Amino acid sequence: MAKILGALLGYWIGGFWGMLLGIFLGHQFDRARPSLLGKLVKNHLQQVQRAFFEATFSVMGHVAKADGRVSEEEIAVARQVMQRMNLSEQATREAMALFARGKAADFDLQAMLLSLAAATRKNHGLLRMFIEIQLAAAFADGELEDSERGLLLRICSALGFSQSEFVRLEAMIRAAMQSHQPDKSAGLTEQDAYAILNIDPSASDAEVKRAYRRLTSQHHPDKLAAKGLPEEMMKLAAEKTHEIRSAYESIRNARGFR
Repeated sequence: MAKILGALLGYWIGGFWGMLLGIFLGHQFDRARPSLLGKLVKNHLQQVQRAFFEATFSVMGHVAKADGRVSEEEIAVARQVMQRMNLSEQATREAMALFARGKAADFDLQAMLLSLAAATRKNHGLLRMFIEIQLAAAFADGELEDSERGLLLRICSALGFSQSEFVRLEAMIRAAMQSHQPDKSAGLTEQDAYAILNIDPSASDAEVKRAYRRLTSQHHPDKLAAKGLPEEMMKLAAEKTHEIRSAYESIRNARGFR
């Protein structure tokens, strides 16, 4: 295409010799274009990853301080989340610095959320993963405080998620966190399994299968990575797909369908 345009433009400017020059320049552009596009895509993904990383830990610190103070337990919870991500020492230090920034009185939550939405181009899958991480961190100390829930609702609204979507995500994360409690050695309860798949126990077998396929696709690590999920978050995405698979198998075994 560039050679054709170059030839036409070159002929219009310089006749036959201009056309030859236009063909040559167009050919060089066509050869360089794949490399140029690759660099642009790589740069975009790096920008998304950076914005996601910064927003994740700074907002986590802001949510932890929703009740007016950050306890040692909440700091320990933040470190546990970082350990689950297998962050390097350098990344852990940076994450803790971002967590501290989020606790600061002058932290601009709205600006951070706008930056995240712009960097991700409001990709619903990435933003949903961001909210799920925030919910999991808030639930990690046992329960979601009213002040934390109110702030998370505002965060969801700023990122384009409705209150009903938040309620569904909250139920999913609550069930998943409860299933990891020490007294859950017997495995998922039926109630937890349905909550994780975000379906009602009265759902048909076909609806169960559709919910499983949809959630698996939404949380697939490779798909999220292609959209810009930071490498450090990939383990959480893999854990989420495992939870979804376990919930599906639990329901499938209880119902006896294949």
